[in-house]
Amino acid sequence: MQVDEKLDRELKALARKNKAGIHEVSPEDIVVGEWVRWKCMFGCKGYGKHLSCPPYVPGPQQTREMLKEYKKAYLVHFKGIPGIKEIDPDEVPANWHAFLAPLILWIHDTVYELEQHAFYSGYYKALGFGAYPCYYCEECVAEQSKGPVDVSFKRDCRHAEKVRPSMEAVGIDVFATVRKLGLPIEVIPCKDNQYGKFMHPSFDSYGLLLID
Repeated sequence: MQVDEKLDRELKALARKNKAGIHEVSPEDIVVGEWVRWKCMFGCKGYGKHLSCPPYVPGPQQTREMLKEYKKAYLVHFKGIPGIKEIDPDEVPANWHAFLAPLILWIHDTVYELEQHAFYSGYYKALGFGAYPCYYCEECVAEQSKGPVDVSFKRDCRHAEKVRPSMEAVGIDVFATVRKLGLPIEVIPCKDNQYGKFMHPSFDSYGLLLID
Protein backbone atom coordinates (compact mmCIF):
# COMPACT_ATOMS: atom_id res chain seq x y z
CA MET A 1 0.00 0.00 0.00
CA GLN A 2 1.38 3.38 -1.01
CA VAL A 3 0.92 6.36 1.28
CA ASP A 4 -1.73 8.48 -0.43
CA GLU A 5 -1.63 12.25 -0.73
CA LYS A 6 -4.50 12.68 1.73
CA LEU A 7 -2.67 10.90 4.55
CA ASP A 8 0.52 12.74 3.68
CA ARG A 9 -1.28 16.10 4.04
CA GLU A 10 -2.92 15.00 7.29
CA LEU A 11 0.35 13.88 8.86
CA LYS A 12 2.03 17.14 7.93
CA ALA A 13 -0.91 19.09 9.37
CA LEU A 14 -0.75 17.09 12.62
CA ALA A 15 2.98 17.77 12.90
CA ARG A 16 2.40 21.50 12.39
CA LYS A 17 -0.34 21.46 15.02
CA ASN A 18 2.18 20.01 17.44
CA LYS A 19 4.79 22.62 16.40
CA ALA A 20 7.04 20.01 14.85
CA GLY A 21 8.56 19.69 11.41
CA ILE A 22 8.12 16.57 9.31
CA HIS A 23 10.28 15.33 6.45
CA GLU A 24 9.92 12.32 4.19
CA VAL A 25 12.78 9.84 4.14
CA SER A 26 13.26 6.45 2.54
CA PRO A 27 13.64 3.59 5.03
CA GLU A 28 16.69 2.60 2.97
CA ASP A 29 18.35 5.87 4.04
CA ILE A 30 17.93 5.17 7.76
CA VAL A 31 21.40 4.35 9.07
CA VAL A 32 21.77 1.60 11.67
CA GLY A 33 25.00 0.88 13.53
CA GLU A 34 26.19 -1.56 16.17
CA TRP A 35 28.15 1.25 17.86
CA VAL A 36 24.90 3.04 18.74
CA ARG A 37 23.87 0.27 21.11
CA TRP A 38 27.31 0.34 22.69
CA LYS A 39 26.94 4.07 23.37
CA CYS A 40 23.67 3.29 25.15
CA MET A 41 25.46 0.74 27.30
CA PHE A 42 28.53 2.86 27.97
CA GLY A 43 27.68 6.54 28.20
CA CYS A 44 24.00 6.85 29.15
CA LYS A 45 22.73 6.87 32.72
CA GLY A 46 19.40 5.50 31.51
CA TYR A 47 20.69 2.10 30.40
CA GLY A 48 18.56 -0.64 31.92
CA LYS A 49 16.32 1.89 33.72
CA HIS A 50 13.62 2.50 31.10
CA LEU A 51 11.47 0.04 29.18
CA SER A 52 11.91 2.14 26.02
CA CYS A 53 15.69 1.62 26.18
CA PRO A 54 18.17 -1.27 25.95
CA PRO A 55 18.20 -4.05 26.91
CA TYR A 56 14.39 -4.09 26.77
CA VAL A 57 14.16 -3.22 23.06
CA PRO A 58 15.32 -4.91 19.83
CA GLY A 59 18.93 -4.46 18.74
CA PRO A 60 20.53 -3.16 15.53
CA GLN A 61 20.31 -6.37 13.50
CA GLN A 62 16.60 -6.74 14.25
CA THR A 63 16.13 -3.09 13.32
CA ARG A 64 17.84 -3.60 9.96
CA GLU A 65 15.53 -6.50 9.16
CA MET A 66 12.45 -4.62 10.30
CA LEU A 67 13.24 -1.57 8.12
CA LYS A 68 13.19 -3.80 5.01
CA GLU A 69 9.46 -4.27 5.58
CA TYR A 70 8.64 -0.57 5.15
CA LYS A 71 8.42 1.61 2.05
CA LYS A 72 8.12 5.12 3.49
CA ALA A 73 9.19 7.01 6.59
CA TYR A 74 9.04 10.47 8.12
CA LEU A 75 11.58 12.17 10.36
CA VAL A 76 9.81 14.43 12.85
CA HIS A 77 11.86 17.46 13.89
CA PHE A 78 11.54 19.12 17.32
CA LYS A 79 13.40 22.35 18.02
CA GLY A 80 14.24 23.49 21.54
CA ILE A 81 12.66 22.68 24.91
CA PRO A 82 9.07 23.81 25.52
CA GLY A 83 8.89 26.73 27.94
CA ILE A 84 12.65 27.22 28.18
CA LYS A 85 14.43 30.00 26.31
CA GLU A 86 17.69 30.13 28.25
CA ILE A 87 19.70 27.68 30.34
CA ASP A 88 22.22 28.28 33.09
CA PRO A 89 24.31 25.09 32.95
CA ASP A 90 25.17 25.45 36.63
CA GLU A 91 21.47 25.22 37.50
CA VAL A 92 20.68 22.10 35.48
CA PRO A 93 19.85 19.43 38.09
CA ALA A 94 21.76 16.18 38.30
CA ASN A 95 18.53 14.47 37.23
CA TRP A 96 18.51 16.16 33.84
CA HIS A 97 16.16 13.48 32.56
CA ALA A 98 13.38 15.14 34.57
CA PHE A 99 14.60 18.56 33.41
CA LEU A 100 14.01 17.44 29.80
CA ALA A 101 10.57 15.98 30.56
CA PRO A 102 8.67 18.69 28.58
CA LEU A 103 10.79 17.93 25.51
CA ILE A 104 10.58 14.16 25.90
CA LEU A 105 6.80 14.20 26.32
CA TRP A 106 6.41 16.58 23.37
CA ILE A 107 8.33 14.16 21.16
CA HIS A 108 6.67 10.97 22.35
CA ASP A 109 3.12 12.35 22.36
CA THR A 110 3.52 13.79 18.87
CA VAL A 111 5.01 10.63 17.41
CA TYR A 112 2.28 8.57 19.07
CA GLU A 113 -0.44 10.83 17.63
CA LEU A 114 1.06 10.56 14.14
CA GLU A 115 1.36 6.79 14.41
CA GLN A 116 -2.20 6.37 15.63
CA HIS A 117 -3.58 8.60 12.89
CA ALA A 118 -1.82 6.55 10.23
CA PHE A 119 -2.93 3.29 11.85
CA TYR A 120 -6.60 4.27 12.02
CA SER A 121 -6.39 5.54 8.44
CA GLY A 122 -5.72 1.98 7.35
CA TYR A 123 -1.93 1.88 7.47
CA TYR A 124 -1.87 -0.87 10.05
CA LYS A 125 1.93 -1.30 10.00
CA ALA A 126 2.55 2.28 11.17
CA LEU A 127 5.22 2.37 13.87
CA GLY A 128 6.75 5.32 15.71
CA PHE A 129 10.03 5.96 17.48
CA GLY A 130 10.79 8.75 19.94
CA ALA A 131 13.99 10.20 21.38
CA TYR A 132 15.62 10.10 24.82
CA PRO A 133 14.50 7.75 27.61
CA CYS A 134 10.73 7.64 28.15
CA TYR A 135 9.25 9.94 30.80
CA TYR A 136 5.62 8.91 31.04
CA CYS A 137 6.44 7.88 34.60
CA GLU A 138 8.80 9.70 36.96
CA GLU A 139 10.31 6.32 37.80
CA CYS A 140 9.97 3.40 35.42
CA VAL A 141 9.07 -0.03 36.79
CA ALA A 142 12.44 -1.20 35.46
CA GLU A 143 14.23 1.41 37.55
CA GLN A 144 12.23 0.50 40.64
CA SER A 145 13.47 -3.08 40.52
CA LYS A 146 16.85 -3.54 42.18
CA GLY A 147 17.31 -7.13 41.05
CA PRO A 148 18.66 -8.55 37.77
CA VAL A 149 17.58 -6.91 34.51
CA ASP A 150 14.60 -8.85 33.23
CA VAL A 151 12.77 -8.08 29.98
CA SER A 152 9.58 -9.45 31.52
CA PHE A 153 9.28 -6.09 33.33
CA LYS A 154 7.69 -4.85 30.09
CA ARG A 155 4.45 -6.59 31.03
CA ASP A 156 4.17 -4.20 33.99
CA CYS A 157 4.60 -1.02 31.93
CA ARG A 158 1.98 1.52 33.06
CA HIS A 159 1.71 3.10 29.60
CA ALA A 160 2.37 0.15 27.31
CA GLU A 161 -0.03 1.45 24.66
CA LYS A 162 2.01 4.66 24.24
CA VAL A 163 5.62 3.81 25.04
CA ARG A 164 7.82 3.57 21.96
CA PRO A 165 11.59 3.13 21.84
CA SER A 166 13.85 5.96 20.86
CA MET A 167 15.63 5.67 17.52
CA GLU A 168 19.01 5.45 19.22
CA ALA A 169 17.78 2.71 21.55
CA VAL A 170 17.26 0.28 18.65
CA GLY A 171 20.56 1.13 16.96
CA ILE A 172 19.58 3.92 14.54
CA ASP A 173 22.39 6.40 13.91
CA VAL A 174 20.28 9.54 14.28
CA PHE A 175 23.11 11.91 13.34
CA ALA A 176 23.95 10.16 10.07
CA THR A 177 20.29 9.68 9.14
CA VAL A 178 19.35 13.30 9.80
CA ARG A 179 22.40 14.67 7.99
CA LYS A 180 21.51 12.65 4.90
CA LEU A 181 18.50 14.94 4.56
CA GLY A 182 20.54 18.07 5.22
CA LEU A 183 18.65 18.73 8.44
CA PRO A 184 20.31 20.33 11.49
CA ILE A 185 21.73 18.23 14.30
CA GLU A 186 24.75 18.71 16.54
CA VAL A 187 26.10 17.24 19.74
CA ILE A 188 24.51 19.23 22.58
CA PRO A 189 27.26 21.43 24.07
CA CYS A 190 27.78 21.09 27.81
CA LYS A 191 29.81 23.33 30.10
CA ASP A 192 33.36 22.07 30.58
CA ASN A 193 32.23 18.86 28.86
CA GLN A 194 30.23 17.91 31.95
CA TYR A 195 27.50 15.37 31.24
CA GLY A 196 24.09 17.10 31.32
CA LYS A 197 25.32 20.67 31.93
CA PHE A 198 23.57 22.00 28.83
CA MET A 199 24.78 25.35 27.48
CA HIS A 200 21.57 26.25 25.60
CA PRO A 201 18.07 24.86 24.95
CA SER A 202 18.21 25.01 21.14
CA PHE A 203 18.32 21.26 20.74
CA ASP A 204 17.43 19.61 17.44
CA SER A 205 15.65 16.39 18.38
CA TYR A 206 14.03 13.86 16.07
CA GLY A 207 11.40 11.17 16.10
CA LEU A 208 10.58 8.69 13.36
CA LEU A 209 7.41 7.30 11.81
CA LEU A 210 7.46 4.22 9.57
CA ILE A 211 4.59 3.55 7.19
CA ASP A 212 3.98 0.90 4.55
